[in-house]
Amino acid sequence: MTTAPTGASAITSTDKSKTVTAWAITTGEAGMRTQARGLAQAAAEEVVEKIVGVRWPWSWFQAGWPGLLNGVDPAEGDRLEPPWPDLIVTCGRRAGLVGLAVKAAAGGRPALVHVQDPLAPLRDFDLVVAMAHDRVSGPKVLKVLTALHDMTPERLAAARAAWTPRFAHLARPLIGVLLGGPTNGSPFGAAEAKLLLQRLAAVRARTGGGAAVVSSRRTPDEVLALFTQAASRDPGLWVWDRTGDNPYVGLLAAADRLVVTGDSVSMISEALATAHPVEIFLPHVRRRHAGFIQSLLDGRYARLFDAEAAPAAPRPMLDATVEAGAAVRAVMAKRR
Repeated sequence: MTTAPTGASAITSTDKSKTVTAWAITTGEAGMRTQARGLAQAAAEEVVEKIVGVRWPWSWFQAGWPGLLNGVDPAEGDRLEPPWPDLIVTCGRRAGLVGLAVKAAAGGRPALVHVQDPLAPLRDFDLVVAMAHDRVSGPKVLKVLTALHDMTPERLAAARAAWTPRFAHLARPLIGVLLGGPTNGSPFGAAEAKLLLQRLAAVRARTGGGAAVVSSRRTPDEVLALFTQAASRDPGLWVWDRTGDNPYVGLLAAADRLVVTGDSVSMISEALATAHPVEIFLPHVRRRHAGFIQSLLDGRYARLFDAEAAPAAPRPMLDATVEAGAAVRAVMAKRR
């Protein structure tokens, strides 16, 4: 499957009559784009990403409000006009309302699938894909264990080929460390960074391996500074300085084991789409994420990072995007 750049045409199969087309509509937030795009790719052959800006007061309107598409600002995003797709995938409340308006404008022909709780009546949605902590429920709701994403096997394989040589200076087994940041009820500052560094050093002292660290946009500067200082004294520790190519996908693919901070459902979910052992660094956890992490521990999909030298035993593969994609295809087959 191919995702087209925003506003561009995607590559299609040679038989147009069998090509399933999809729009992945969001208001541009990175985490929402990844989920909508990933699900659209899992269900359709031709995917176009649509990022929309919704003007006030339309951004506050409820589902079904007449003329809602008039609130989509073409100066701040993509145009929504025919030819209409076979499938619309949305993520985020405002994008969900836009999806309802697009479906109505297209005479109800496209299937409409929303990721997360749309905070709107489910009548005109064909399917809603939500995690356990989302409050939405009903016969049209598919509950999944992890967040959706676009970490396909093909993308990971390409990243592994590209990044394995770039990590060749680090000893194996290589620990890939994915840093998030503080959230409400889950602090992540200097104290947490020092504890993580201590545990990494303990594991590496026993295994002789190296570590590569990638921060996110939410990682505090003080945390990144502590890791950078440690790397300056330790050639076996490499820290991305946020310049040049982002090694995030490469590290997911090329590491031997993955350590992810417990604040990020998205990063944990993407790590679980790989074949590597996944360990969660969890000095604190917000209540909203506690059930999610406990379900992973109970299912032996992941374990807590407690400085054990040996990686976790082989675990079941877990990719909710594949499950959700199959459910979307089943919905579309019934519509046909």
